Amino acid sequence: MTSKTVRTKINYTLDNGRAPNFYFYKPDPSEKQNFNPAGTDVREVEVENGWDLVETFDPDKQGFALKNFEGKFSAFDNEAQLKTIFYEQVISFVKKNTGAKRVEIFDHTIRRRMSEDIEEQTEVRRPAVRLAHCDYTHESGPKRVRDLLPDDAEVLLQKRVAFYNVWKPLVSKVEELPLAVCDASSNQPGDLLMMNLKYRDRDGEIYVLRYSPKHKWIYFPEMRSSHALLLKTYDSETDGRARFMAHSAFEDPDTPENAIPRESIEVRTMAFF
Repeated sequence: MTSKTVRTKINYTLDNGRAPNFYFYKPDPSEKQNFNPAGTDVREVEVENGWDLVETFDPDKQGFALKNFEGKFSAFDNEAQLKTIFYEQVISFVKKNTGAKRVEIFDHTIRRRMSEDIEEQTEVRRPAVRLAHCDYTHESGPKRVRDLLPDDAEVLLQKRVAFYNVWKPLVSKVEELPLAVCDASSNQPGDLLMMNLKYRDRDGEIYVLRYSPKHKWIYFPEMRSSHALLLKTYDSETDGRARFMAHSAFEDPDTPENAIPRESIEVRTMAFF
């Protein structure tokens, strides 16, 4: 029987007054780095089984929701079909569950347990991220719209814009390295710390999470490929709704022997209202 809660470790980030950096390449030693990097504040936390309350979660309140994913697709090694057939399914899923009038997909990543060596990773195949983080900030959200939709951005940004990740298992069910989500309503002011992302051709920024005992972590054990998590990573509205939702993969102490290796896809979308 699956536990109501599990005790596990989440990799938080210490606030030392400097934004940490993460490089998607091996930087030259002369490049200035933060010697107190993200994810070094490891805390034991309780993660609750969310299945009993699955119908109550709302992206505008907790920052996430788990829904049935009606589309059928399995050709994830076929990039052309993935970016046409599966992308259309994701767009329909986001529109249905958010009420957005327009949804644009700008990338995806397939994740599994693999080497942390950045040189062994590709743009679309990377290891599960075991770091409490949110993919965008109040600055990088609008910048991403301007970068990707330069002709429409200023008009679109006059109305509500929200970014959603659609996280979906590719295997029959998740038995190891599940995803934990941090209820956005349990965040306190100052819990989100900005981190610089260093690419060879550009810089970006995300939020990492500073520890608080008030954080409420939730997961959905044995989540199946017929489900998808809708994770809100940015919202332009400042009316009190959830704007940024932190999440992290974690080692589940209830993982069975000979567990099915976790493999998942996350598709990043921009939604316009």
